Amino acid sequence: MTSQQGTTQKATFAGGCFWCMVSPFDEQPGIVSVVSGYTGGHTENPTYEEVCSNQTGHYEAVQITYEPDVFSYEKLLQLFWQQIDPTDAGGQFHDRGDSYRTAIFYHTEEQKQVAEASKQALAESGKFKKPIVTQILPAATFYAAEEYHQEYHKKNPSHYNRYRVGSGRADFIETHWSNKVSKEELKTRLTPIQYEVTQNDGTEPPFQNPYWDHKEDGLYVDIVSGQPLFSSKDKFDSSCGWPSFAKPLADKGVKEKRDFSHFMIRTEVRSSDANSHLGHVFNDGPQELGGLRYCINSAALRFIPVEDLEKEGYGEYRSLFK
Repeated sequence: MTSQQGTTQKATFAGGCFWCMVSPFDEQPGIVSVVSGYTGGHTENPTYEEVCSNQTGHYEAVQITYEPDVFSYEKLLQLFWQQIDPTDAGGQFHDRGDSYRTAIFYHTEEQKQVAEASKQALAESGKFKKPIVTQILPAATFYAAEEYHQEYHKKNPSHYNRYRVGSGRADFIETHWSNKVSKEELKTRLTPIQYEVTQNDGTEPPFQNPYWDHKEDGLYVDIVSGQPLFSSKDKFDSSCGWPSFAKPLADKGVKEKRDFSHFMIRTEVRSSDANSHLGHVFNDGPQELGGLRYCINSAALRFIPVEDLEKEGYGEYRSLFK
């Protein structure tokens, strides 16, 4: 989350189980807080058990406090759509019932208009064959959920990840919202080494790549999808011959998996959107920076200087370099 608060607004979204609706937003730039709770019902101060009984009329929802100058409402909506099945009127994935329905609760007339335009654009995109049924409703009283539900993905990461997969949400997002590009198209726009690294899990030569000793301030994004991955603020010189970072931008940009190739046991790092192979993460980084070393291939990255962030469509990340 950002630590420098400017003028803030609120956005409220219902996307099924609220455990899964916090993580996509909470570490985006300009997000001040994400609270899990209940809204849209007719009972005061409902409990989790009461809401799950589908007798109170409430939706499980998240209420986001954000800085619109850093992360716009349009971007929040775009991220919201990418977490849900907007064609399901009876719940979300394996979670059924009214409390798991999807809705956008607008706080201003401007939010209402932007939400309606966003919904119409999704409907006209042809991405889904079924109608878009997510409701757009006026904001109602929002009740924060019990403390153990707040930031559940951080308090109980193992159970959260099992639930996200077991509920069917992870598979749906991978199938319908991942930015997959055909191999043929990638071969035409990537260099041979970029294609070999990102698509065939290759490794470029050390010390013979553009970013291993690159020191300019800016953002490193996925060469395939443009997804923001790393900041120069977290880059350090490891003398290994590849770009090294103490951490990714947020827990949504990269994903990790065990790698047993080459008779070794390592942790591979891939981009979450395009599933590009990026490199590996090791436990030999500087302790003062957290102890991790994300060893990343330059061929998997594109660098965007600070002065070009707005022009390239990454203006919300400018605050990282203040």
